[in-house]
Amino acid sequence: MIALDLIGIGTGNPEHVTLAAIRAMAGADLILLPRKGSDKSDLADLRRQICETHLPDLSRVVEFDLPVRDASGAYLDGVNDWHDAIAQTWKAQIDARLPQGGRVALLVWGDPSLYDSTLRIAARLGITPRVVPGVTSLSVLTAAHAIPLNDLGAPVIITTGRRLRDEGWPAGADAVAVMLDQGGAFTHIAPDGVTIWWGAYLGMAQEALISGPLDAVAQEIIDTRAALRARHGWIMDIYLLRR
Repeated sequence: MIALDLIGIGTGNPEHVTLAAIRAMAGADLILLPRKGSDKSDLADLRRQICETHLPDLSRVVEFDLPVRDASGAYLDGVNDWHDAIAQTWKAQIDARLPQGGRVALLVWGDPSLYDSTLRIAARLGITPRVVPGVTSLSVLTAAHAIPLNDLGAPVIITTGRRLRDEGWPAGADAVAVMLDQGGAFTHIAPDGVTIWWGAYLGMAQEALISGPLDAVAQEIIDTRAALRARHGWIMDIYLLRR
């Protein structure tokens, strides 16, 4: 029988890994680390660094290559097909390495419940996992800027860059947290009276932060983001908008 742990590991800083996460990692018979291609090799390196920091024995840590998503068709269809392929890749690794069963762990950036599909992929295999929560990029963003997420009694909408670009400012929201932006979705909203708090590589050594009135700092964020992506080959960023 296979048991599965989905372990939130924060945003890349080994000090953000919780005691519960370390305990779950130590109790796993197999820890699978996905590789997402050479342009994101730093991500695999960070997962390895987290394992090296918190585990005395790395013999149970195995890396594998993730399938590549086909971006040529409809977005949701492509993502669902990709998740099917990932589920089968997990199964192949587990069957090959734990034929008699055991406990498998996957290390998930941030928290497995917030804009991450690991839970949906696990469901494709008919496995109900144990989830170990992690520090999220959203909480690290607000901590880095030393701001509260919301004003007193005010709502916050968490959405994606794609939806902000296509649909504009969400109705009824005083503040909008934007994740999974390919870059510059905030240029598709009216900037008047809007403040932005932006962060990239949160919790990592290369962390970058910019904040201010949107109309004053939007271009600086776009330029900084492009330069950082060119330097590192990948970027993970998030921002909070408030008006």
